[in-house]
Amino acid sequence: MATKLVDLLYWRNMRKTGVVFTGLVIGLASLFQLSAITVLSHICLGVMCVTFPLRLYYKLLEVLRWNPGVHPFQSYLNYDGSLTDKETVMLVEEVVLLIAFAITEFKRLIFIDSIFDSIKFVVLLYLLSYVGVLTNGLTLVITAVIAVFSLPLLYKKQQVRIRRMVRAVRAFVKRIKNLCQSLYDSVRPSPAPAPAPKTAPLAAPASKQKAKSK
Repeated sequence: MATKLVDLLYWRNMRKTGVVFTGLVIGLASLFQLSAITVLSHICLGVMCVTFPLRLYYKLLEVLRWNPGVHPFQSYLNYDGSLTDKETVMLVEEVVLLIAFAITEFKRLIFIDSIFDSIKFVVLLYLLSYVGVLTNGLTLVITAVIAVFSLPLLYKKQQVRIRRMVRAVRAFVKRIKNLCQSLYDSVRPSPAPAPAPKTAPLAAPASKQKAKSK
């Protein structure tokens, strides 16, 4: 399944990827004017407007003995898309682990486990508040679909330049992080010095103690 998804995103089968990409974008864009139920029903009706006449045509050829009873969509009917028990368990485990990881990270950011990570999370939320004013969720979904189908192909063609830019951005972020860390260390009050341990009085030499006793 993962291999098929990678092949789809990298446009290794141009016809299949083009059909999926165009269908997703048109279907999501239709949601601006129609409801999701209406869009889904119209898509199914459009597909059946093609499959139903074709099935009747093959059936007519079979009745006229011009076709040996071949179903035009037998390959799709024979395709088994069900999951085995092992695959189902693995998929459920991955989903549960992903949800648990998301909850843990959310708690860590909300309750300030790391100051720098929480600051980055606050900046992200602040930017998202402006994004929510300028656009809606459906536009973001369409943009995400276009990016998912475009970025892998762009990375494949411009791999060297993108890696160079990523290294430059990482170096800049690391420099800013080190600067913030140094400022934080300079502002942070120094810890109080630990009290010096009390030294025990030195014992007098044995010769002096004997002289005093005499």
